[in-house]
Amino acid sequence: MIGQTCLSQTQDRSVLNGKVVSNTSNMEGVYVINAQTEETVTTDVSGAFSISAKADDVLVFSSINFKEKRIMLKSEDFLNINFSVKLTMVMHELQEVVIKRYDNINAENLGIIPNGQKKYTAAERKLETATALNATANAGTMAGGSVSADPLLNFFSGRTAMLKKEVAVEKKEFFMRLLENMFSLDHFIDRLKIPAEYVKGFEYYAVENEKFTVILNSKNKTSTEFLLGELAVKYKEIIASENK
Repeated sequence: MIGQTCLSQTQDRSVLNGKVVSNTSNMEGVYVINAQTEETVTTDVSGAFSISAKADDVLVFSSINFKEKRIMLKSEDFLNINFSVKLTMVMHELQEVVIKRYDNINAENLGIIPNGQKKYTAAERKLETATALNATANAGTMAGGSVSADPLLNFFSGRTAMLKKEVAVEKKEFFMRLLENMFSLDHFIDRLKIPAEYVKGFEYYAVENEKFTVILNSKNKTSTEFLLGELAVKYKEIIASENK
């Protein structure tokens, strides 16, 4: 009897072709559930679906992006080749986010480090460590104290000179990056008329000029561009003299 009842229910139903629509173009993945038979299908990208049903069956449309909707089918729905169900999108409203600025909160104000501390780069920190005299003294004097021999050993071994060169190289690399970020390759070639194969050499030539690096470090593009133009004229003269 149970088997005959199930067969009868299946035979009473027919395939309903429909479509879900909304204010978005991608309607894929909406669940369409027949509440009576628990049959479940999903829509394609266009929102189309096909499901077995009959009049008076309730279809449930469910998706994370849309509000759930229930439709009781009518006989005329099966005759409608344009049967469609409009869904309403769910608006996920974020809670208000308040950003507070604490410009005065830093390591110095919190007492973690003394005020006025100098900031070192990696190379400068190595040089400072290698050359600083580590004195252990009483009441701030050298009496009864001792001085670490490391700085002296570093000086005589040549390590101090090497670290100084490393600091100089690091500064030049910093200015090179600053220059390349400020001006494109086309600026050097098209505006300053530097041959492409000489652009990198011109950049090194420019950052060797202390007056130019001061202007460059100020990030004043107008002043930097003006001085860069003057250096470009001199550099092209050097190129011309070398190619004679």
